[in-house]
Amino acid sequence: MSEQTLSTERRILVVMRQVLTSVIKDTTTSPGLKHPLSDSTIDDIRHCLSLLSARDMELAKEAGEDRSARPHFIDEPSTSTVVTLDTSGLDKK
Repeated sequence: MSEQTLSTERRILVVMRQVLTSVIKDTTTSPGLKHPLSDSTIDDIRHCLSLLSARDMELAKEAGEDRSARPHFIDEPSTSTVVTLDTSGLDKK
């Protein structure tokens, strides 16, 4: 697949995801009220978002991208420790 085609497909996936999430935001009702979309339409939107995510993962894998990174909060405990090595007291040979 060419780079241009890949880029176009990626842009389509992003726009489709944005449109579907906008529809969800615009039609979300307060708790206790009946949702304006039918249950089957809601399920179809979920299915579309799932397919978009799956294809995006496939494209990332084909492009060799690492998709395992996750966002972290600033106050989240660190899982690594930085250790400073003082080499000033070592004999140089």
